[in-house]
Amino acid sequence: MPSPEEVRAQFPALAGGFAFLDNAGGAQVPGAVADAVRSYMVETYVQVGGRYPQSVRATETVERAREFTSLLMGGQDGVVALGPSTSALLRHLGDAIGLTLRPGDELVVAESNHEANIGPWVRLERLGARVVWWQPDPETGLLRAEDLDRLLTDRTRVVALPHASNILGAEEDLAGAAVRAHSAGALVVADGVAYAPHRRMRVSDWGADFYAFSCYKVFGPHLAALWGRREAMEGLTGPNHFFLPKEPVCHRWELGGVDHEACAGWLEVGGYLAFLAGSDVCDAGTVDAAYAEIRRLEAEPMELLLGFLRTRPGVSIVGPRSFGPGRLPTVSFVSRRAANRDLVDAAARAGLGIKHGHFYAYRLMEALGLEPQEGVTRVSLAHYNTAAEVSRLCAALEPLLG
Repeated sequence: MPSPEEVRAQFPALAGGFAFLDNAGGAQVPGAVADAVRSYMVETYVQVGGRYPQSVRATETVERAREFTSLLMGGQDGVVALGPSTSALLRHLGDAIGLTLRPGDELVVAESNHEANIGPWVRLERLGARVVWWQPDPETGLLRAEDLDRLLTDRTRVVALPHASNILGAEEDLAGAAVRAHSAGALVVADGVAYAPHRRMRVSDWGADFYAFSCYKVFGPHLAALWGRREAMEGLTGPNHFFLPKEPVCHRWELGGVDHEACAGWLEVGGYLAFLAGSDVCDAGTVDAAYAEIRRLEAEPMELLLGFLRTRPGVSIVGPRSFGPGRLPTVSFVSRRAANRDLVDAAARAGLGIKHGHFYAYRLMEALGLEPQEGVTRVSLAHYNTAAEVSRLCAALEPLLG
């Protein structure tokens, strides 16, 4: 396996010494990803579907990007559609499901979601649907299965939840929620954006009907993916133009087509995962090994950060306080001694990038009793971050936190 230094050398942005600790908002990209975007634009920047060589290559690039995404998600038995963002794809999905609803149908929506997986369902209230809020535990912020049991009825049509919160950095029991939702005849829509950069996706095993994530948070260009069970996707009317063929199903969901050059760059993430795994090819075993390496590299910096915050007087970690199997390296906190803005400014002066706010989890902030605009200070690590960078952050924040 490559050393941490060899891993970091794959990311040109890291060479300048600035520490990118805001990766939940968008990860850095390997040099090969950026090179592939440029190469596509200077060699193959044409429309797909033609018979001439450049168009044939463009078509193959987009098709291979979908195939790679399916491999990465562990969902070869479903349909993958690509789009500009998870927010856009889930909005399209919500609109399509809305066409199937009747007045009085119920949508169970977790308050701990990013707004990308809330807004599409709240919009459907204008059609007579009713949103039923799945409220998180006020102490932990996590969802409780027993609460879902009480919310499900014979009118429930959708259960929408995060696989992991982009604030709490904790994995939810998606498979358990899917079993409960399906027992009531409901579809399960999961937001995997905060999960996908850190842990291996296995969508076919988890039982969700739809699962979305953002490729640009998994070391790729600004692109997103929506996976769906084939029967579920085929039963809906996607947003694309009415006169287009119904097959392949993914085309129904890719309104106006996809970003071709982003697809070219996204394919190079497969090569990067092979590098992490010490493999010459990117197959399912390679993805397994790469994510095991990602998990190993994340462990030491995350433990160091959590340990530092636990010992600061007046600091409350928003999410699990300790390192463990379900703990992801997205760490949010608030301090009674220092304002969030002062903390992120101190970090910036020291060459460290972190942010504060609600991070589009506005309703979760309200549920936890936090003022949404002030929100939390968030440090979101990726596997290319080091213990040395976290130590620099701790040194920058210690004068303010005590």
